[in-house]
Amino acid sequence: QTILCLPRSFEYSQKNAVLVPVAVLGVGGMLVYWLRSRHKIKTIEMGDGWWGSGERPLKGKEDESIRPFKIETSDKEIEDLHCRLEQARYTPPLEGATFHYGFNSSYLQKVVAYWRNQFDWRKQVEALNKYPHFQTTIEGIDIHFIHVKPSYVPHGRAVQPLLMVHGWPSSFYEFYKIIPLLTEPARHNLNEGDVVFEVICPSIPGYGFSEAPHQKGFDTIATARIFHKLMNRLGFKEYYLQGGDWGSRIITNMAQMLPQSVKGLHLNFVFVSRQGLRRMISVMLGAYVPWLVGLTREDVRRTYPFIQKNIYELLRESGYLHIQATKPDTAGCGLNDSPVGLAAYILEKFSTWTDKSFLHKDDGGLESKYSLDELLTNVMIYWVTSSIVSSMRFYKENISKDPGLTADARVGVDVPTGIAAFPQELVHTPRAWAKEIFKNIITYSYMPRGGHFAAFEEPKLLAQDIMRFVRKVEQL
Repeated sequence: QTILCLPRSFEYSQKNAVLVPVAVLGVGGMLVYWLRSRHKIKTIEMGDGWWGSGERPLKGKEDESIRPFKIETSDKEIEDLHCRLEQARYTPPLEGATFHYGFNSSYLQKVVAYWRNQFDWRKQVEALNKYPHFQTTIEGIDIHFIHVKPSYVPHGRAVQPLLMVHGWPSSFYEFYKIIPLLTEPARHNLNEGDVVFEVICPSIPGYGFSEAPHQKGFDTIATARIFHKLMNRLGFKEYYLQGGDWGSRIITNMAQMLPQSVKGLHLNFVFVSRQGLRRMISVMLGAYVPWLVGLTREDVRRTYPFIQKNIYELLRESGYLHIQATKPDTAGCGLNDSPVGLAAYILEKFSTWTDKSFLHKDDGGLESKYSLDELLTNVMIYWVTSSIVSSMRFYKENISKDPGLTADARVGVDVPTGIAAFPQELVHTPRAWAKEIFKNIITYSYMPRGGHFAAFEEPKLLAQDIMRFVRKVEQL
């Protein structure tokens, strides 16, 4: 019996000699695949789109030419504006209301008087044209942008392409004060010229001089794709991105879509839509033991009391958002027809989004940070292009969807990221929360002053932070 068992045990040992290495190889292979898949960068599918009028042409290639563009005006345009300003009707404000009920109509009359009698639109058009403007057709619509190159580049210095994207109710004009600081830093005593940029500022489709989409569904992902195509058309393979408000969301999508093309991402507003148990615990513990959940003292100062700063104040400032995310065309009709209504609607945001305490001022504190010429030039860009309705539609296209189900909600950002946290921003996002999305934060700066329109309000502070970020990325 023992002799009979010997061949059988020999067979088992032979099988084990084969099966064990195979099993080890299989498990090892699965482990390697799992480890590699963990580190594989997820991206948003780039896709394609058509936003022109009617059906996409079946034949023929899209005109990819880049055409010089110039902003123009006419006597007829100015006369029509003056006529409408003169016929405006006003409702007297409540006594002591300041800006608590919206734009104070007593101060509005002063703004309109200046607009009618002293504001020189022709002069502002000349100032707008000081930088080179262009248009090019992408996915069926004309995209407007300015492209500013440095006039002098120190020997041996590389020029870094920088795409800067505005938000609402802003425009490409928001960047006019920061552009010379970035393209000619040495002349403005910002550095020794070690970081020099050429700056591209497009208008989001439906804003200003970029054609509005003719089809439904144009969101930040579509915008990101178009801006990648724009940079590719300009001959850039790698570039830096900067933005706030919608610009922040657009360039974040660009980094999620083609990370290999994005050298670095700089934000002055952070969209973090992910919530859940971890965030709830962080909020609850942050006020008492902030170090335990990764919050700093400055985070605590800017974030708490949480209900007041993140719910009450946000609700007070976001009524416009609900209108624009549901039925933008209804409210837009009146704004597109009345320059006074348009100015009140837009300029009210430049008051309380610049500094929350401006709510208590009769003039909304507007002229303490900006000149009326600057503010009205931005309003005029919306007025002369009739773009307020199409700009408002951007909210419906983006916010009407469940934020947890969008393509970008499931994709992190792995490219080097810099964040400039301004103290008067609508909502503060601590670094610990931003890391949930942005996996490679190189710089995170608590800015000493400034609000939502950083490039417009504090161009030098923002320029310095962009340069510090890019300098660090270039040294990686």
